[in-house]
Amino acid sequence: MKQRKIPLRKCVACQEMKPKRTLIRIVRSPEGEVSIDLTGKKSGRGAYLCSQASCFKLAKKSKAFDRALGVPVDPAIYDRLEQEFIKVEEEFRAASAREEDA
Repeated sequence: MKQRKIPLRKCVACQEMKPKRTLIRIVRSPEGEVSIDLTGKKSGRGAYLCSQASCFKLAKKSKAFDRALGVPVDPAIYDRLEQEFIKVEEEFRAASAREEDA
């Protein structure tokens, strides 16, 4: 049986290539709203980030989302994303671990 190709994406903070399913997608919708996309299917410009708080802090410090999404991201949006990221990080890791076990 042919082995399926695993899509890779680069983390905007640490610049490491990792499997797409292990990264969290941040998306800028066509309306300009920036949010976390756990499904990976929302329409808009996306940027991928490791599921580690250290990578989020590095992305915030270096304004990586500004470059990756092509628009200046307001500091208030970074703060809101950080709160969402902390909540989602644990859920995302648990879901990834379950998929690897299956």
